[in-house]
Amino acid sequence: MIWSGKEITLYFQEKKYIDTVTVPLLPVSFGESSRQEAEQGEFIPLLTSLLERQFKGRMLLLPPFTYFSTESDEQKKQRLNDWVLQFKKEEFKNIIFVTADPFWRGHEQEFDAEIIWMPSIPMEHMDAKYKQKIVDDQVSQLVKLIVQKWQAN
Repeated sequence: MIWSGKEITLYFQEKKYIDTVTVPLLPVSFGESSRQEAEQGEFIPLLTSLLERQFKGRMLLLPPFTYFSTESDEQKKQRLNDWVLQFKKEEFKNIIFVTADPFWRGHEQEFDAEIIWMPSIPMEHMDAKYKQKIVDDQVSQLVKLIVQKWQAN
């Protein structure tokens, strides 16, 4: 399910079946890394929306957690932890963040959540067929990771 008026109503009706919340993590800056971060802003939401389609009825996909790259590390981590705590209050059993930002690598253990890092692939000059294959391959990897997490619980 996605964060929309129609589907959030359905979410509340079917809440007992939806145990996983997924959120893209997206950095924003207006400096040298702007282009790379903008590419992440295209790629990661595309992956997570396709992922949500695979698990419709079990997963809620929320809008991205967006932060400035210039925020302090502690600020970013504290804000993300606030989200994790809120999801715990809402009784989500599985909390999944998906990102291409290398900042989050190495910080996974600091959260009671799964942070999945995927390499961002610039797709603006790719042939449509090739782009679709790459995205499908990435989604397939995500599906396997999430199923493994569910089986471990």
